[in-house]
Amino acid sequence: MSFNPIHITFSIYIIAVILIGLAAYFATKNFDDYILGGRSLGSFVTAMSAGASDMSGWLLLGLPGAIYVYGLSKAWIAIGLIVGAYFNWLLVAGRLRVHTEYNNNALTLPEYFFHRFGQYGILIKVVSAAIILFFFTIYCASGIVAGARLFQSLFAVDYVTAMWLGAGATIIYTFIGGFLAVSWTDTLQATLMFFALILTPIMVYLAVGGADEVNTAIQAAAATAGKEYSNLIYGTSFVGVVSAAAWGLGYFGQPHILARFMASSSVQSLKKARRIGMTWMILCLAGAVAVGYYGIAYFGHYQNQINMLGGDPERIFIALATLLFNPWIAGVILSAILAAVMSTLSCQLLVCSSAITEDFYKGFLRPNAEQSELVWIGRFMVLAVAVVAILIASDPKSRVLVLVEYAWAGFGAAFGPVVIFSVFWKRMTAAGALAGMLLGALVVVFWKPITGSSLYEIVPGFIACAIAIVVVSLLTKPAQGIEKRFEEADEAFQRMQK
Repeated sequence: MSFNPIHITFSIYIIAVILIGLAAYFATKNFDDYILGGRSLGSFVTAMSAGASDMSGWLLLGLPGAIYVYGLSKAWIAIGLIVGAYFNWLLVAGRLRVHTEYNNNALTLPEYFFHRFGQYGILIKVVSAAIILFFFTIYCASGIVAGARLFQSLFAVDYVTAMWLGAGATIIYTFIGGFLAVSWTDTLQATLMFFALILTPIMVYLAVGGADEVNTAIQAAAATAGKEYSNLIYGTSFVGVVSAAAWGLGYFGQPHILARFMASSSVQSLKKARRIGMTWMILCLAGAVAVGYYGIAYFGHYQNQINMLGGDPERIFIALATLLFNPWIAGVILSAILAAVMSTLSCQLLVCSSAITEDFYKGFLRPNAEQSELVWIGRFMVLAVAVVAILIASDPKSRVLVLVEYAWAGFGAAFGPVVIFSVFWKRMTAAGALAGMLLGALVVVFWKPITGSSLYEIVPGFIACAIAIVVVSLLTKPAQGIEKRFEEADEAFQRMQK
């Protein structure tokens, strides 16, 4: 009987995350623990969990694939993400942590909006929860597609089987352990992703022969393809650069990332988490860009191995790791792709589950439901959302980056300005929040079908949402006591900053 080192490594990794899920199960006492970990995350876990939940399979599949096809002009995505993430940590993280606590210890974004604005409460909950379910189900599908690609490549199984294998372990540990399982496994997964994205481009660089050989191979590949891979603006336009960099706007509205800020143990811990998180993010994005860029040189130099891509540029990380590493090391490196998929998919499933359980089930059907009942409803909602996402992902032609791009724009445009204004402007009203949410989401959905523009939907959506918030808020009045509570939360935040 022969043993495949990659298969063994994968099995060990999957067993490890399921065991972490079991440990989190015994640490989960109530719904607060299941959804937000009892607001107990320290700096390191907060940083790594926020990073891992953010950087899904697109970091190791979609982004290197885009760089491999188009060159460094697609690196504007990474640049925009770094800038957006930094300002999200700097401006929003601490304030949101305090404001959610002052607004009835809100566990979810819809619940926070409900208490923050004080009017049209049920409507705000329904609209925001519906937006979360719509866009996150698409986002979950992107993770399932990425996992399926990995299992399909390594285990030589059909797409449907690969899809269920890729999603299965994530569903199990999220179902069992909730937020604590997701956050603890995120720390392990973020570490795997970091080492994989640092080691792989170094190995490619060495395999090609060094700086001169890499440059020569890239120039030769560029000449053959009629492209300029090393030019940041080649083959793109002002609209293209803006669209790529505008990915950074999405950070302000991503519920799965904002949940990490809300779950942090304190405002002070978020400062340290920001430094850790941004360092991790910059190095990982640089590594992903380098994998795609050096991959041009590698397959230009070793053209006889290009069949390893199978005609799919999003498989470049898988191909390089398989070719360049010892099978045991390759198993660890490729587990990072599964880690990236699982870390994001798990927290997305959990946010969807919390939206259904907290904002629909408890809000409408069972307002006095016991904690144990809510935990189990939350678990079954994880399964329900996963099944719908699997159905969306069932098309083997689905592209990871395309699915992520659409969902990212939806959250950034619908929630980003609402979150920013809600922690900075006490005069913001419920009507303004509702108008912004709806307009931002609708612009994302209908922008390209109506205009045909290549401008990334998040740009007009974000602007439309912000304008709607300001105009409608100035035409209406905040509910009684809302401004006072805002001032109390803001004063508490300022004290904690000192």
